[in-house]
Amino acid sequence: MILVDDAGGDWPMIGHAPWYGCNLADFVMPFFLFIVGMAIALALKRIPNQLMAIEKVTLRTLKLLFWGLLLQGGYSHAPDKLTYGVDMRKIRLCGILQRIALAYLVVALVEVLSRKTQACDEPFNHFSIFKSYFWNWLVGACILIVYSALLYGTYIPDWQFTVTDSDSVHYGRNFTVACGVRGSLDPPCNAVGYIDRKVLGIRHMYAHPAWRRSEACTENSPYAGPFRDNAPSWCFAPFEPEGILSSISAILSSIIGVHFGHVLIHFQDHSARLKQWVTMGFTLLILGLVLHFTHAIPLNKQLYTFSYVCVTLGAAALVFSVFYALVDIWGLRYLFLPLEWIGMNAMLVYVMAAAGIFAGFINGWYYEDPHNTLIYWIKKHLFIGVWHSKKVGILLYVIFAEILFWGLISGILHRFGLYWKL
Repeated sequence: MILVDDAGGDWPMIGHAPWYGCNLADFVMPFFLFIVGMAIALALKRIPNQLMAIEKVTLRTLKLLFWGLLLQGGYSHAPDKLTYGVDMRKIRLCGILQRIALAYLVVALVEVLSRKTQACDEPFNHFSIFKSYFWNWLVGACILIVYSALLYGTYIPDWQFTVTDSDSVHYGRNFTVACGVRGSLDPPCNAVGYIDRKVLGIRHMYAHPAWRRSEACTENSPYAGPFRDNAPSWCFAPFEPEGILSSISAILSSIIGVHFGHVLIHFQDHSARLKQWVTMGFTLLILGLVLHFTHAIPLNKQLYTFSYVCVTLGAAALVFSVFYALVDIWGLRYLFLPLEWIGMNAMLVYVMAAAGIFAGFINGWYYEDPHNTLIYWIKKHLFIGVWHSKKVGILLYVIFAEILFWGLISGILHRFGLYWKL
């Protein structure tokens, strides 16, 4: 996430796809939710008391919601805008941690409440494990049906909005977006945006969606840039990439993850685990690609379409399998220690690095001009200046001065047994 957030602006193939398609950044959220599902399977089996497990799940969900609102609601404007505070009329209600909270809550409760139906003592094979945890798959099927029915069945009327970005030349201007359609997946007239506008309110949605980099909006696509003179009105509108309907679909990512956790628990043989994981990974990947390239259901992270679920979870399954083989089978753990340390303090690294809190603190100490800070000096002289390329310099800065830096910090904290857990 640090890589795609901080280098994506200069490397479009790293940042989010403007609308249809799938870039590197579009794999981050499904990978988050996938590993959350695995963690649920591993962690909750240690809590035999059902009431205690529900209390733990509820408390962690509330903590995730709190930090999500604080970090992405608009209170902190780190790392570049050295201001704090948020206008409650415009606070962003959804975000990354809020989506994780919803997926975690639903999948964890299903895991806890369906324990009595799980035949955990029987010898598992590649088919019986699906039967034993059928409640997970039933909930997943219901989610897919509800999501698809709303996405393709909701009528989208014309809608209006007022530009609230004070930096825009259209600030304060009212626009009307013509729709009057049903089942559209295009930016202006889809059910995901419609439901968010009705439930959340347009002022509480993300003000700088990735669709602003689409060809319809800017000549610099896929880079950000000034809007075309004839850009359609929806280019200026907010859109919530972590909205309500798309977050319901995102629960499927954690359901697949919890299945992988069950495989890890019940299958003791490395080859049996890998066979289950790799088979499922390739199946999901191929299914998603077929749906996309046949134009049945295009890949779209903003809408969290079913093809996007399949492709990203297939990729997550295969990537996890590779790491499992390298670390658990071939014993190459030391090559990946920085990643292990970051995983042990994931919340700390997310808040300080991905949310920019640490960079905002450092940027708060400047000389004469807010751009005369240690971070800007390091970027300019140690990376961009050395390579004589902003693109290469920024990429190397993110890899070495952010990711590796926080990997080492996490390693030091691990050495002293210090962790930030929710």
